Amino acid sequence: MEQTEAFPQRAARWLAFGSAVAILFSIAASQILLALALAALLFSGMPLRLPRIKLPLALFLLGTLIAWLASGEMAAGLPQIRKIYVFCELLVVFSAMRDMVLIRWLFLTWAAFGSIAAGWGLVQFAQKVQQARLLNGDRYSFYIGERITGFMSHWNTFSAQEMFALIMLGSFLLFAPGVRKRPLWIASAGLLALAVLLAETRAVWVATAVASLYLIWFWRRWLVLLVPVLIVVVYFLSPGVIRERFTSLIRPKEVDSNEFRRVTRRTGLRMIEAHPLLGLGPEGPRYHFDDYVPEDVPHPRPEGWYGHLHNIYLQYAAERGIPTMLMMMWMLLQIIYDFWRGLRALPGGPSNRRFLLHGGIAVVLATLTEGLAEYNLGDSEVLTMFLVVVACGYLSLELDKEVVAARPAPATP
Repeated sequence: MEQTEAFPQRAARWLAFGSAVAILFSIAASQILLALALAALLFSGMPLRLPRIKLPLALFLLGTLIAWLASGEMAAGLPQIRKIYVFCELLVVFSAMRDMVLIRWLFLTWAAFGSIAAGWGLVQFAQKVQQARLLNGDRYSFYIGERITGFMSHWNTFSAQEMFALIMLGSFLLFAPGVRKRPLWIASAGLLALAVLLAETRAVWVATAVASLYLIWFWRRWLVLLVPVLIVVVYFLSPGVIRERFTSLIRPKEVDSNEFRRVTRRTGLRMIEAHPLLGLGPEGPRYHFDDYVPEDVPHPRPEGWYGHLHNIYLQYAAERGIPTMLMMMWMLLQIIYDFWRGLRALPGGPSNRRFLLHGGIAVVLATLTEGLAEYNLGDSEVLTMFLVVVACGYLSLELDKEVVAARPAPATP
């Protein structure tokens, strides 16, 4: 960027930055800033740019629109059609934020805001434990239905956001050059990890473990051997409700979600079998779930929320058809492939590119893992953060190695 950079270009860059960080505390603020960033970008005359995944992304969105038009229930599907707007985050970040210093600050701001949200989550956890004591009932059952949410409306959203912030901060600490105030950021990572633990979203636990193993493997491979020891230590040091939640992965209680997910999985497969090409239409599984429930499912059904299929692979195939789901898979695997190729071309040693590319791959792996048990990319807050990570990863492939903009910039964190 030049010293003579015009105001609309600066505005587009900072509005994109604002949209990317505001998502941690307000979806409304993030989307308003996204609209302003898009307007500034258009007014600035800067080219609108998308990374290499634009073909599978375009086919996925086209497939979504075709499934919506073919469903015959266009009003019901409007929420998913409106969600296409969220994909503009990829456009504005990739087009406007061409500054490595600012990209570094973006992910450190995620860590800072995520730590604040984590702190509020710890307060919520203490309050809920106290409430469970006063009720003198089954603390585990009480907490599972009333978990911590931070500034979000649901614990799944909060858990996934904290996970993404933690993954990118972890990659920064392991692979970025010139890391200042390292103890502060390590403390922030500990707070984010504690929030992920206390939120008790098991799919996020597993996804975080997968992403962490990936990052550790490419940092200090031998440390992977210590991960099982760390898990055992965390288990025995955790509060009772956390230990019970760990145990529920193998021996679920009635209040756990294992059984109802079996119902959603079997029902989703029947939907896909009946409508393999175009699906039921966006939001179709929500409104037609009862029509496809297997006859041998008991009544009342296992406790759980049946508004979607709790699996991105089944959800997209049931809503929009198998071809459209495969376009999404193409996009996700293309990201991993492109980032891995970029990593192989790097010289040894820490670099901004290395931290962004390793972090990007870890985020995709976490998304794919959590997606086995949650419809995570159907959540606008989670999708926004995912797209920001992807855009910055692709930016790192284009920007010169460790080149900082010529204009005066904030001190490198």
